Amino acid sequence: MTITTESIREYIQEHKLAELRDYFARVPVPDIAEFILNLEKPERMVLFRLLPRTVSSEVFAYLKTEDRNDLLKDLTDEETRNLLTNLRPDDRTVLFEELPGQATQKLINLLTPEELKQVRMLLGYPEESVGRLMTPDYVAVRPYWTVAQALDHIRIKGRNSETLNMVYITDQHWKLLDTLELPRLILANPQQLIEELMNNTFVSLSAFEDREEAVHLMLKYDMFALPVVDSEGVLLGVVTFDDVMDVAELEATEDFHKGAGVTPLKTSYQETGVWELYRKRIWWLLGLVLVNIVSLELIAAYQEMLASVIALTFFIPLLTGSGGNAGAQSATLMVRALSIGDVDTRHWYRILGREMAVGASLGLTMGVAAMILGFVRSGMQIALIVGLTMIAVVITANLIGVLFPLLLTRLNLDPAVASNPLITSITDATGIFIYFAISTWILSLTT
Repeated sequence: MTITTESIREYIQEHKLAELRDYFARVPVPDIAEFILNLEKPERMVLFRLLPRTVSSEVFAYLKTEDRNDLLKDLTDEETRNLLTNLRPDDRTVLFEELPGQATQKLINLLTPEELKQVRMLLGYPEESVGRLMTPDYVAVRPYWTVAQALDHIRIKGRNSETLNMVYITDQHWKLLDTLELPRLILANPQQLIEELMNNTFVSLSAFEDREEAVHLMLKYDMFALPVVDSEGVLLGVVTFDDVMDVAELEATEDFHKGAGVTPLKTSYQETGVWELYRKRIWWLLGLVLVNIVSLELIAAYQEMLASVIALTFFIPLLTGSGGNAGAQSATLMVRALSIGDVDTRHWYRILGREMAVGASLGLTMGVAAMILGFVRSGMQIALIVGLTMIAVVITANLIGVLFPLLLTRLNLDPAVASNPLITSITDATGIFIYFAISTWILSLTT
């Protein structure tokens, strides 16, 4: 049968709850979450309560912060306790991070001592660290066990593990010794010792590292799970591919926001209020006004020259716009290359040399085009000024767009702060200065 939001209401009104439960037992979790969001509040609560506990917890993890909060308000303490119990530890941590303090405290009081210990451990790590991202649900075996013993252990303990693709080998003090892919374990001789399968080469993360490092390592080593250890190498948990994909999406969104001159939003655009959107943008705009004042002061300083050679005024938008575009291009390429580890800041001189060559090529091409336009509009003298300025402006803007992100990275700051509006404003002021300097020089030669 095919279920729609209208038919769900009919099933509920006709008390055909068993059929509804049987149908949603076969529906993927993301689709169930979408159904729930499209229902009115009464039907939403009925459907959510019909779901098996494990399924309802997965559905809850897919919902956005605002929808989670609304749902929690209508659940009884017992239903909330069951929901929290069946949530993955990492999803539970995300929930506590997003809720107001008073609501978080209320939920913490519903947890068992063991669950409370997990939550407090995960919330004890810095915000946006790997420790906040990891889950303590994993399977570990000892090196002195046989393969048969290890598989028996996995059958018992693996039911609550978030991933069984990787098996972790630890000593009696839980220090991580190696990682082992499950297929290797299954295909090995049952009487073989685990230590005979070890090669002592594995990739791990510190719980205090930035979560972006998990993204980079998974991409670099093509892994679907990474072990997380403390400073002494003790295994604390694992970070899985689905968590890392969420992080990659969040980080990419943050870079887009910063690249546009907007302080990154903490929630989705739909959930963010007008005041919050205003606050995230106004400080950038005011800051850029201060940068643009430099351009205004330069134009004011050379107003007499502009009044005497009025044709110079016509080309200011062309030159500043071209410089801003060139700077934004190079900044965007460099920020993205830095974020995915495509360039090494230690080799900055190579990057600088390459961009000087690219900038010179772009500048010469655009300079010739600007010179032709200047000649057609205002004669040879203006054409020479505009052409030389275009070359200098494009080269300079290209270098600014590359050097600014590199400098921010060397200072351990996010290179995405080198936003397109900021780069454009800086290159505008630089371009106007270059324009007037070249204009003064050329005009002095002909007077």
